[in-house]
Amino acid sequence: MPPPGRTRHIWRFAHKAIAKRAAPLSQFRYRMDLGQGVLMAREHNAAVDPVDEILPPLRMATLGLQHVLVMYAGAVAVPLIVGRALNLAPEDVAFLISADLFCCGIATIIQSLGVTRWFGIQLPVMMGVTFASVGPMVAMANAYPGPDGARMIFGAIIGAGIVAMLIAPFIGRMLRFFPPLVTGTIILVIGVTLMRVGINWIFGNPVGPTAPRLVDPVAAGWLNNIKEMAGEGVVPAIPDSLKVAPSVQNPLYARPVNIVISGVVLVAILLIARFGRGFVANIAVLLGMLIGAALTILLGQMTFDKVAEAHWFGIVTPFHFGMPIFDPVLIVTMVLVMIVVMIESTGMFLALGDMTGRRITPERLSAGLRTDGLGTLIGGVFNTFPYTSFSQNVGLVGVTGIKSRYICVAGGLILILFGLVPKMGAAVESLPTAVLGGAGLVMFGMVAATGIRIL
Repeated sequence: MPPPGRTRHIWRFAHKAIAKRAAPLSQFRYRMDLGQGVLMAREHNAAVDPVDEILPPLRMATLGLQHVLVMYAGAVAVPLIVGRALNLAPEDVAFLISADLFCCGIATIIQSLGVTRWFGIQLPVMMGVTFASVGPMVAMANAYPGPDGARMIFGAIIGAGIVAMLIAPFIGRMLRFFPPLVTGTIILVIGVTLMRVGINWIFGNPVGPTAPRLVDPVAAGWLNNIKEMAGEGVVPAIPDSLKVAPSVQNPLYARPVNIVISGVVLVAILLIARFGRGFVANIAVLLGMLIGAALTILLGQMTFDKVAEAHWFGIVTPFHFGMPIFDPVLIVTMVLVMIVVMIESTGMFLALGDMTGRRITPERLSAGLRTDGLGTLIGGVFNTFPYTSFSQNVGLVGVTGIKSRYICVAGGLILILFGLVPKMGAAVESLPTAVLGGAGLVMFGMVAATGIRIL
């Protein structure tokens, strides 16, 4: 029989051995969250990757709504511009907006969640219609107005989406040509260039009712009289392309009240982000926009007339205007646009990789770019436009510090809901762009700051 001291040593050694073998069973800590009624299992020692973190439902929905509000104005702007250029009926333009929101949600979910290893960058990405395609599509709309022109545009978009999916691996292999100097410069240029968008949201868009200059009614009336006289043979025929250039200062452009509202939103976001704690700091942009919305309601600038007119439910159907028309020249034009979009997306993905600490490999980059093509293909089928990652949402990740991709998945579900329930989309559309201008400057500034940090 061993002495008592040795017995204690043997038992201590045996206890350590058993504890070491049982360690994997004790690494899990279970707790019942009574507020949510969800049984959660967490590893005690292993840390969860912030990109793959699943937040509580209410918090995730709030952060997802913040992402949607940030990108909403940009998402609905392109359908409005192209729909009016095509001279479509108001109900068709409204359908384009619903279809765009619906497809934004689908593309966002695929990009953030990932579908097989071929599609999805699996980062917090919100997808929206790229402004790089507006110029070519407006030119197509001017040349071929009406539903037939829409069919030609959507045919070109479908063709460009297919080509983009095919060439995505080749662009993904070019990742080695993007050292930090090149990547940082691209992201910095994107951020600085996008500042103009934020300024336009504050002062007024270059076209439309808030354009810097308007057409002189006297000059427009004179031209109409001349055209009537030309129709009667009194004067030579006037070309249809002859129009009066805007020359009258627009009183709605750069209104001081809009500048004040944007300044209040900007300061509110910065103060909340700086002095807020926890979840309050995470939703600084949303709180700043809500403060701006309350201010615009008090000033009488935000009304809900469109909400009353909108329908409760709408179905987004493919090929709404008929089967697409595939014109080779228009397809090549849209392919060139997609190449530009994919290079811009590469910069945004690399910026997100730097923000989230997740390395972007050629395979992961190819999956993200392939999803740009897939989203564009889906857009063409459902009567909408080419898709890319929205830069302002990349900036939002930097502002909030929340890196979970499932927040963008929640945002995608909200966008689908907005597309199927036009009344909800109309409520968000009622938010004045001056409110978005203050938030936009913060987020685009974060994109530029990320580029500087990479340099």
